[in-house]
Amino acid sequence: MRYSIVPVTPFHQNCSIIWCEATHEAALVDPGGDSDKLRSEIDRLGVKINKILLTHGHFDHVGSAMELQQYYKIPIIGPNKADQSLLDDLSIQYRMLDLSIIDFFKNTTPNSVIPDVWLEDGDIVRVGHEVFDILHCPGHSPGHVVYWNKVRKFMVMGDVLFKKSVGRTDLPGGSITMLINSIKTKLFPLGDDILFLPGHGSTSTLGYERKNNNYVASS
Repeated sequence: MRYSIVPVTPFHQNCSIIWCEATHEAALVDPGGDSDKLRSEIDRLGVKINKILLTHGHFDHVGSAMELQQYYKIPIIGPNKADQSLLDDLSIQYRMLDLSIIDFFKNTTPNSVIPDVWLEDGDIVRVGHEVFDILHCPGHSPGHVVYWNKVRKFMVMGDVLFKKSVGRTDLPGGSITMLINSIKTKLFPLGDDILFLPGHGSTSTLGYERKNNNYVASS
């Protein structure tokens, strides 16, 4: 399995392209915007995109999903249905931000995103021969999911956990109690040697965060 990180939008959100080396089948994860940039990277890599995966329903992670779904004629998969209210009207989210950000997303973001498949805890998503288990990890948003490749010891994390930080919980549906519970009961028990790709910032491991992240570090 291989991946490429493509930061997009003024939020520098980590859209990722993950693919199976054997088949070159690929998934586009959290296409938040800058669709031309994403298409150029897909062409450069020479992979075949056959699905869009969403970790959650915040607009900086889904802004180009509908456009790219139509361009590649592929399904949008995820997140959990608890995020449907976020996806039904994205404009509610960007109205909460400063004017420059509002202007950017008004011009690039659709009013709504309609997934073809909602994901449940324990579901499986395949990218070529690569298998990702679905972990429903609410807190940053009600329907946030994490994509976990057990064999590769690799996660696409979204905005649950960052290097030395955690996802914000002051947006609609957020809960710091639920977020910390998701991290401590769903993620940390899986082991320390799991590399994760967060929705913003640099990669880290669960073990590093267990020891060094002040929000969730074990005593």
